[in-house]
Amino acid sequence: MYAKLEGVEQRFIEVEQHLSDPGLIGNREAYQKAVREHSDLGKIVVVFRRHKEAAARIQESRELLNDADAEIRNLAKEELAALTAEQARLESDLLMLLVPRDPNDDKNVILEIRAGTGGDEAGLFASDLFRMYCRYAEGRSWKIEILSGHPTGAGGVKEAIVMIQGKGAYSALKYESGTHRVQRVPATEAQGRIHTSTATVAVLPEVEEVEIEIDPGDLQIDVYGSSGPGGQHMQKNATAVRLTHKPTGLVVSCESERSQTQNKERAMSVLRARLYEMEEERRQAERGEARRLQVGTAERSEKIRTYNYPQNRVTDHRIGLSIYRLESIMNGDIDEFIDELATTEQAERLQAVA
Repeated sequence: MYAKLEGVEQRFIEVEQHLSDPGLIGNREAYQKAVREHSDLGKIVVVFRRHKEAAARIQESRELLNDADAEIRNLAKEELAALTAEQARLESDLLMLLVPRDPNDDKNVILEIRAGTGGDEAGLFASDLFRMYCRYAEGRSWKIEILSGHPTGAGGVKEAIVMIQGKGAYSALKYESGTHRVQRVPATEAQGRIHTSTATVAVLPEVEEVEIEIDPGDLQIDVYGSSGPGGQHMQKNATAVRLTHKPTGLVVSCESERSQTQNKERAMSVLRARLYEMEEERRQAERGEARRLQVGTAERSEKIRTYNYPQNRVTDHRIGLSIYRLESIMNGDIDEFIDELATTEQAERLQAVA
C-alpha cells in the first residue's frame, strides 16, 4: 500500500507542476482535467503526509522511552499511545481513499425492464418492478421520464425504458441489474398453484456525447406513427423514431414525445448508454475482471433476487439477505438491499486494495 501511496504523491507533484505550465491554461479541456486530477489526488496526499508525520513522531517517542528522566518517559508513553491511535485512523482513511470510485456513480440512469419467462404473468411482474423503481425514485425526489413502453393485453408490460434523473441515481440503482424472479399465484390461476416468472432489469448510466461518439453514417433512422400518448396528432405526424446502429445491430425506439426531434434525442441517449455498456464489458473482459466483484456480475441472465408472495419474502441471492415485508418493498422500500449491497462491494474493494 505504501508503494502505491508514494506513487500517488509523485503523480500529485507532477500534476501540480503541470498546472503551472502557461501552455496548459490555453487548453481549457486539458486544464480542467488536470485540475480535477489534482483535486482527487490531493485528498489522498494530504492524509498520506499526515500519516508520515505521525510515523516520524512515533519514532521520536519510542526513542524517548529510554530516556533517563522518568517524567519524559511517561510523557513519551502517553504521546506514543495517542500517535499510534491516530496512525491507525489515518491508515483506515487511506484505505477508503484508495478504493477506486465508480466514475458513473453521480450520473443519471437509463432503466430498462423487460418481461422474461412466464407469459402474461411475467409482463405483470415487469409492471410491478417498474412501479417499485418509480416509487423508490419518487421517494428521493428524482425525476422520472418514460422513454419507451410496450404494454401487454393483460395489463402488464413487455418492455419499459425510463430515464431517472437525480444525484447518485446510478450509485444506488446499479445493483439492480440482472434477472428478478417472482413466485406467486396468478389471478387467472383457478387451482391456486404457484407460478414462477421472471423479468430482467438493466441499469445503464446516462452517457454524454463526448464519451461515446456515434458516426451518423452508422445509423439507420426510421420514423413512424406513435401508438403511445398523444393520439391522432402523433399518428398523423409520424413522430416516433427507431434507430438501428448498423455495426452492432442495436435497435432503439422512442415514441414518448410529441416531437420527432425530442424522440430522436432520447433514443440517442439510450443507444449511447448501450454502446457504452458494451465497450465497458469488452474492456473488463480483456482485463479478465468480473463486471462487479462478488456482489454480482450485473449480467442480465444472473438471477439476483426472488420475490416470494406466499412467504411474504424477498431474497437477494448475492448477499443471502431475506426480508419478510414484501408489500413495502414492492412499494419502493428497497433501501435495505441497496445499503447492504453497497457495503458488501465497498468491503470487497477495501480488501482488494489492502
